[in-house]
Amino acid sequence: MSIPDHARANFQTLLRAAGSGDLALMECTDVATGEPRYVICAVGRTDGDYVFTPFGHLADGDPFKIYRPPEAPT
Repeated sequence: MSIPDHARANFQTLLRAAGSGDLALMECTDVATGEPRYVICAVGRTDGDYVFTPFGHLADGDPFKIYRPPEAPT
């Protein structure tokens, strides 16, 4: 499985934000379920205002139980 270009670009943006100290963890509400989500955001500034760009949320519970790594080619 190949990682798409847009995901690679977003990851690079996330790394730059982390390197410059421009990351935030925000409590947000999941639109579909109403449940709280803890969202990793890059922080920028536009016209003197802060802009938070969400990249993803932290996994609830044990992430080893909800994610499976890619299969090795046979």
